[in-house]
Amino acid sequence: MDVLRTPDECFDNLDGYDFAPKYYDIKSTDNTTLRMHYLDEGPVDGEPILCMHGQPSWSYLYRKMIPILTKAGYRVLAPDLIGFGRSDKLASREDYTYSGHVDWVSQWLNGLDIEGVTMMCQDWGGLIGLRVLGDNTKRFKRLVVANTALPDDQMITWFKSLTLSVLYRFTPVTDAQTVKNKFKEGVKTAFLYWVKHANQSPDFSVRGVFGLLSSISDEKVLDGYSAPFPDNSYIEGARAFPVLVPFLPKHKSERVKNAKAWEAIKNSKIPVLTAFSDNDPVTHKGEFKFVNRLTDVKVVTIKGAGHFLQEEQPESLSKEMITFMSETCIR
Repeated sequence: MDVLRTPDECFDNLDGYDFAPKYYDIKSTDNTTLRMHYLDEGPVDGEPILCMHGQPSWSYLYRKMIPILTKAGYRVLAPDLIGFGRSDKLASREDYTYSGHVDWVSQWLNGLDIEGVTMMCQDWGGLIGLRVLGDNTKRFKRLVVANTALPDDQMITWFKSLTLSVLYRFTPVTDAQTVKNKFKEGVKTAFLYWVKHANQSPDFSVRGVFGLLSSISDEKVLDGYSAPFPDNSYIEGARAFPVLVPFLPKHKSERVKNAKAWEAIKNSKIPVLTAFSDNDPVTHKGEFKFVNRLTDVKVVTIKGAGHFLQEEQPESLSKEMITFMSETCIR
């Protein structure tokens, strides 16, 4: 397993990101040591909030929310997934797996031995974080989900998986603008265009993803999100994520694991806040999947944001989280 590490100077003078880096070593399946970066801000005795990012972002996504949450007395932990941010990156796309990401985050969480956690997860931070929560329910007391999902065999049946496999095979490789248009037009197979673009397009880029999924255009902000990827050799983790969404027949084992996570979360009776944005082209009305599957769910809508609501509406999202945490009892 070949490991890359983004030079520290790539993270100098990033807009609004002035946090002390922390690191924790984890192990891959072949016993390679990987360095995971994370932020740990706020009072050490404050209730911990675990902020999970997705693709192709990193802990930079939470830079506007962290001061709000720490000012309210919370301790905020924001890890960079392997392949992102200041965490190590794998040179080969094939070395990234869904279960591998779950294991890496679990190693970090259990290594830090944090309990009483409120999880905030978005995008792939949800697909990974919800599995981690399902495996470690005793460590968590609240859950906040935004613009994410947890696909299992109830959502993607075997027949649907076979159908998607055929459609995916004949989906063309297009540029980011075409994918954006497919989502905007409400094309049912838009997600397949997105997966094909990320997996095969020679023009895939972090800036392209933000242009596809949001209205963020500030060059300083986009420089911050692009900082971990000084050249294309560092970006295999970001390119791998869409095709790891368990929608194909070969992903059945991951859908089974997701079903177990759903059951564990439901049985834990953990309070849940869904805070999806009103303009996310990917997970439109995805909150109802959680309302229909879990029992104690509060639903709010974050208005005026696309997929990356932490960037576009940090105050609104933070306010809803703080209200939710103050309303729910400590377990």
